[in-house]
Amino acid sequence: MKAVLFANTDWYLYNFRRSLALSLQRAGHDVLLISPDGPYGSKLRDLGLRWEPLPMQRRSLNVFRELALLWYLVRLLRREQPDLVHGFTIKCAVYGSLAARMAGISARINAVAGMGYVFTSTQWKARLLRPIVRALLRLALGGKGARLILQNADDVALFEQARLVDPEHIRLIRGSGVDCAKFANVPEARTDGTRLRVLLACRLLWDKGVDEYVEASRTLRERGCAIDALLAGTSDPGNPAAIPESTVRGWVNEGALTWLGHVEDMASLLGSVDVVVLPSYREGLPRTLVEAAACGLPLITTDVPGCREVVTDGVDGLLVPVKDGEALARAIQRLRDDPDFARRLGRAARIKARAQFDERIVIERTMDLYAELCQPQEQSATSTQAGRLTH
Repeated sequence: MKAVLFANTDWYLYNFRRSLALSLQRAGHDVLLISPDGPYGSKLRDLGLRWEPLPMQRRSLNVFRELALLWYLVRLLRREQPDLVHGFTIKCAVYGSLAARMAGISARINAVAGMGYVFTSTQWKARLLRPIVRALLRLALGGKGARLILQNADDVALFEQARLVDPEHIRLIRGSGVDCAKFANVPEARTDGTRLRVLLACRLLWDKGVDEYVEASRTLRERGCAIDALLAGTSDPGNPAAIPESTVRGWVNEGALTWLGHVEDMASLLGSVDVVVLPSYREGLPRTLVEAAACGLPLITTDVPGCREVVTDGVDGLLVPVKDGEALARAIQRLRDDPDFARRLGRAARIKARAQFDERIVIERTMDLYAELCQPQEQSATSTQAGRLTH
């Protein structure tokens, strides 16, 4: 089997899908990774993977440039003649699927982690694009050889309600997977009533709840509650919701948080903190929470799609209302004041991460889906019935 994996950044392929690509390669399959150019392409090649850059601009609205990109993809797929195309994020799902159809490739898999800027933003540009993208999605995701991977039950219900895809073609695979063994030796959280080290690790986007995190830090500081509020991550200029670096530096200058920038070794960072938070507005299934859970850290996140797939309130973490910095502050203080409770949450989170979110589970289910579409038709009927999503 030959597969093309298509993402909107080389960073995404390296951080979230390299284990899948390497597993496919070890199983004897041919894999080509494609994305816009970037510094992680060479890292993928250093792993022995094939990677090619694309002339793609994520925020482009230029019709001629977008048509040129689509034609570039069609020619690439005709040259490569893969058995299937697997696209990640909404733009790659649309372009990859349309190009695959035009190139005569029937097996098309698309993994959409959340609804993306076009469907979640209230900005005029997003509202203008929404009906266009909806129509393109119906076209791209349709057909007998198409499958849609969603990461949480809320998105499954949303896609079904919007009638964007045949419900029979939806598969629920929770996240991109985390190598839980990598985080197994991280020491237990040190919630002992002293100065608490709290971490938010994310792309610096407004819809990750960074503003609410800053508000919670300010509130706790005013109350005399000693915490170190850490922020790890960099801005994403290709995303309309990106937070300007000047804004982040302003928060640092006022003492609201410590900005760590990009952190390569997340296991070491997680081993140095006591609580991980993610006050996001909506997620597919947040990897940062799963990595923290694998470390046995107590989690605080918002009661929104994606986040509540990882955290059950009071069992393996705490859920707070979205866009509520005060509630986030209370949750952080609760874990600071009750270290035994925090440790119980962390231990339960670790058990859940290993049982549900380990990358071996995700890769196995993804490769089963590849086999469902690429094996002879007479063999695929049984596996299709077995793999069908149940509600």
